[in-house]
This record gives sequence, structure tokens and C-alpha cells, in this order.
Amino acid sequence: MPNKKPMSNSYKYIDPDFTYTDPKTGLLKNLQDITDPDVLLFVESGAVTKRLQELYEKPIKIKGTDSLFEIHRHLFQDIYAWAGKKRIVEISKDGKQFFPTSHFDNAFRYIDQLIADFKKIPRENKNQLADKLAEILDNVNYLHPFREGNGRTQREFLRLLALEKGLTLNLNPPDNKSVYERYMKGAIESEVKTLTELIFELIDENEK
Repeated sequence: MPNKKPMSNSYKYIDPDFTYTDPKTGLLKNLQDITDPDVLLFVESGAVTKRLQELYEKPIKIKGTDSLFEIHRHLFQDIYAWAGKKRIVEISKDGKQFFPTSHFDNAFRYIDQLIADFKKIPRENKNQLADKLAEILDNVNYLHPFREGNGRTQREFLRLLALEKGLTLNLNPPDNKSVYERYMKGAIESEVKTLTELIFELIDENEK
């Protein structure tokens, strides 16, 4: 994939046809017809938390980028009609565009190869596993395949990839804010070294 550029916290969506948003409220169109931003945030968070728990109980097997869409569809199925579907609008952050939709197919093939490489790494080689997981995360984040819910989907995607090696990986633990902050910094600024170090610290033997 092309070189990535650092990004900050201000998103911009190029959506002149209001594909995803209600022109009156500016909110994302949703299956619950919610028009209050605070209510949408609350309902979405609750629904996604419930669906995440289901994936802990019945994990999705990661086959490739198709599984990324399967995870997004599962997490957001109660909220958005386009859950599990790739975005059809361009997204930029601080003037730097995320991966263009016109080149998505190339990106999917590239990330599928990274996943195939990951699957070949021995379970005992945590250095290589962390390196490859960080590379996958960096590329999936730059791809930003969904209009909303990219972060939650990619964190679950990585957790499930690690789980296939019999390892645990939680990039947003409820009792450790610094982990999430380091994850965000590494993802937003495309600092693969930061992500690699964080993942190496976090991956552990699965207790089950």
C-alpha cells in the first residue's frame, strides 16, 4: 500500500449525497431512527458491547479481509443498515486522506497476504507475531474500510487473530487507559514501532 501520512483527530467525510448522514440532524442514519447524538452514542455503545461479548463466546475464524467485514456486520447490525459493507465515501483526517475507495481491491489483496504471513509464524515467536500484527493493524487502520466503527472492528480483528495462535490481546482494556492512548497514538500517527511494542507487551498465553 502507498506511504501513509500522520493524522490527527479531525475527520472530514466527503458525502455530498448524504449517503450516510441525515441532512437535517447531521447524524448517521440509523435503524433506530435516533435523532439525538447522545442517545445514538449510548444505544450504539450498548449494542456493540453486547455483540462483542457474543464474539468472545463464539469467535469468528479469521480467513482474511472478508472476516473484517463479518466482524463489522456482527458488531453494528443493530444500528446501521450498512453494517459489514465497505464505505463508498472518502474520509480524511487533518487534510490527509485515508485509503481511496477506488483502490480498495488492491488493499484487500495486500492485507490478505499479511494475514497469510501471520498464520505461518510459529506460536512461540512472539516478536514476529507482534511485528506482523502491528503491520496488519497499521494497514487496516489506513484502509479505514467503514464509514463508522473502524477502531472497534480492527481491535476485535486483531484480538481474534491472536486468539487463533492461542494468545490473548486486548487493545482497549477497561482498567488501563494508557494502553488505549498508546494504541491511538500508534494508529493515528502510523507509528508501527509503537504498535509493535504495545502488542508485544500485551499478547499473552490464553488462559482457557
